[in-house]
Amino acid sequence: MYVCGATVQGIPHIGHVRGALNYDVLRRWLVHSGLDVLMVRNVTDIDDKILTKAADAGRPWWEWAATHERAFENAYTALGCLPPSIAPRATGHVTQMVELMQRLIDKGHAYADGGDVYFAVNSFDGYGALSGQRLDEVQQGETLAEGKRDPRDFTLWKGSKPGEPSWPTPWGSGRPGWHLECSAMATTYLGAEFDIHGGGVDLVFPHHENERAQSNAAGDPFARFWLHNAWVTLSGEKMSKSLGNVVSIPEMLRRYRAVELRYYLIQPHYRSTIEYSDAALSESAQGYRRIEQFLRRVAGTAGEVHIGRLPGEFTASLDDDLGTPQAFAVLHNTVRDGNAALDAADSAKALELAETVRAMTDVLGLDPLSEQWAETGGSNTRALDTLIEGMLAARQQARKDKDFARADAIRDQLTAAGIAVEDTPNGPLWTVRD
Repeated sequence: MYVCGATVQGIPHIGHVRGALNYDVLRRWLVHSGLDVLMVRNVTDIDDKILTKAADAGRPWWEWAATHERAFENAYTALGCLPPSIAPRATGHVTQMVELMQRLIDKGHAYADGGDVYFAVNSFDGYGALSGQRLDEVQQGETLAEGKRDPRDFTLWKGSKPGEPSWPTPWGSGRPGWHLECSAMATTYLGAEFDIHGGGVDLVFPHHENERAQSNAAGDPFARFWLHNAWVTLSGEKMSKSLGNVVSIPEMLRRYRAVELRYYLIQPHYRSTIEYSDAALSESAQGYRRIEQFLRRVAGTAGEVHIGRLPGEFTASLDDDLGTPQAFAVLHNTVRDGNAALDAADSAKALELAETVRAMTDVLGLDPLSEQWAETGGSNTRALDTLIEGMLAARQQARKDKDFARADAIRDQLTAAGIAVEDTPNGPLWTVRD
């Protein structure tokens, strides 16, 4: 699986990481289904925007890119993404790009002029098959650059300009075009033909169409399946830095736990647009906490909850184009049934359902009892936990001192705040009531 990764021009926002999370869930599901997954997620570390922003900040372009590459990696890790098999950088694969361009020129699908190299779109009969574009309606670039034979042709290699980084090629020094990078890196690590190519829906045209065209024209079958995740929008517009409507990951993680943000971004179907709002994210976080609180209740009575077996409905949902909305419905129905079993004092049934819940959340990378998420929390959540645990400790001490009036008063305070307390052999457990 090859996934188009970040162009590391700035701090990641939730629109950037949604795709990484979607493909992380897909990868986890494929592995759970018994497949061996080699996953490549590239880093575009040379680009017009990187050069412009680095220059505006008075910093070297390579340092600017490396700084923001680390920011993206930190975000992926914080949100529970499994590390890719490899995360190749564009600047490390110029040799492979030169080889691909030579193959295209030799086959009559590309041409060089003045240090630039272009792909001749009209030479490839299958152009537009992926995106549905009509060839007579395509234009790539606002103007017909000098040396470019057809406005539909796209740039494989950009001739060097003063002050810009460059690499030597047989056609002159310069730097790679965006589309060329991914074809070269994908085939370097996955071979001429591989199973899945993923990316955002905004990449279908021109990026993925151009990747497919240049790879097929060179003789590589390339990707068998193409997957495209939808946007995260704010006020109906795609979240992007250019619109100024970004919600950065560092800011989000000051307000919500990483696992809650992960839950919010993977629950909708990967092809469905997410209209972001604080209210929607807050409501989603409560949904995750209900799962967490159920497992905490069961663990408090049973002592340990193992990972059980997946229900057939959950499996069928993920097998059907990674149908996470239906999978989450099965998950929450199981939690509801488990809480009902607890209320009915049917501890055996509750434990069985809790093990099923752990199995589902484990596949989704959301298991509240996993070592990864057990002790993590945003500042607001940690503060709430600390306050409640302190009150429960004071209540336990009051009961020990036989000051039952004070113990009852503390419990009444918690009840009034929407916190339900359950006394178990392993101590009190608290949950936020619906």
